[in-house]
Amino acid sequence: MSKSIEASIVVVDDEPSIRDLLVASLHFSGFEVATAASGSEAIEVIEKTDPDLIVLDVMLPDIDGFTVTRRIRQEGIDAPVLFLTARDDTQDKVMGLTVGGDDYVTKPFSLEEVVARIRAILRRTREQAEDDPIIRVADLEINEDSHDVTRHGQVVELSPTEYKLLRYLMDNEGRVLSKAQILDHVWQYDWGGDAAIVESYISYLRKKVDGVMYTDEDGNERKVDPLIQTKRGIGYMIRSPKSAPGA
Repeated sequence: MSKSIEASIVVVDDEPSIRDLLVASLHFSGFEVATAASGSEAIEVIEKTDPDLIVLDVMLPDIDGFTVTRRIRQEGIDAPVLFLTARDDTQDKVMGLTVGGDDYVTKPFSLEEVVARIRAILRRTREQAEDDPIIRVADLEINEDSHDVTRHGQVVELSPTEYKLLRYLMDNEGRVLSKAQILDHVWQYDWGGDAAIVESYISYLRKKVDGVMYTDEDGNERKVDPLIQTKRGIGYMIRSPKSAPGA
């Protein structure tokens, strides 16, 4: 019996050895794969195949991966993009997210990590594409249609910026987001303020979202379990308590 195709992917890298390794690993994992070795070829292949996801090297011999992403976005192609970056450079990562990328992996990488990132991106984008306007993490819910936020069934009043920050955290449940990424997404790339604003707004969210009180079955007043977490020196994330280590 033939193996079902999980998703279609375009792999773009000018190094044949890396391209071949990715193709072999992705085929083994159940993906259908097309390839390109340059930016211009990538655009042609993407337009022709309409993939579910694009694995895109930043450094290409003709036009870079950021330019490729800008061009396909301008053409209305919204397939998620996983960037391959040669350097662990925050500015490159911020730029990648700014032009419409969804995640990045730094070379050298493990093939297992690439496959895991791909599946995580596909899961997020497919969930967002469903008709249900509700985004959930544990007992925290956002209604995308009405912009209502509830925690343990109680309404949580948020400012537009707090809502946008919370939505970004929930869209990336279980993933640590750096201050640079948050600034770029919530305050936009050209915002020239201090990254300390992120700490302030995370604090506001914690008080409102993780500060909700409720009455349990025995009549005792309790506070909800915290969802917003700090990874010191790295950034912030939102995660259901049941998915925490040791839970």
